[in-house]
Amino acid sequence: MALCLAVWSFTPAMAAQEIRPFVRGSYRQIVSARQGNPFIVNLWSLTCSYCKVELSMFKEMAEKYPKLDLVLVSTDTPEEDQLVAATLAKYSLGKAEAWVFADSYTERLRFEIDRQWQGELPRTLFFSAKGEVNAISGELEKKNVEQWIKEQYAP
Repeated sequence: MALCLAVWSFTPAMAAQEIRPFVRGSYRQIVSARQGNPFIVNLWSLTCSYCKVELSMFKEMAEKYPKLDLVLVSTDTPEEDQLVAATLAKYSLGKAEAWVFADSYTERLRFEIDRQWQGELPRTLFFSAKGEVNAISGELEKKNVEQWIKEQYAP
């Protein structure tokens, strides 16, 4: 059974934000759809204070670098989809692809994403156009993120 959650943001100027259910196979789907292109996957949660700092930084980066391909995966539950959508709307991240964990066996989802990941947040994966992946747990340094974006999206 496919589950698709469409959530409306709370301001009239914002478009609807689709929050996709993140289940087994979703990670492969995200990665294979972007093969040969640089992108960032950011894992976050409503209860993570550093995550909100990063969402703010990603808003700034997305405005400054419109080609940035950003995928946001909330490790919260589908029942919290309205709060997830409201948070994304607050940071004006409607262009980013949004997902929410939709499997009660979260360990399996974490393992599928990154076998080294124990669930600490925030967790960010940087995918180069060559397919190289750099995973970082904890708060990111803005200058490092911006340098990566410049290197990946240089003409």
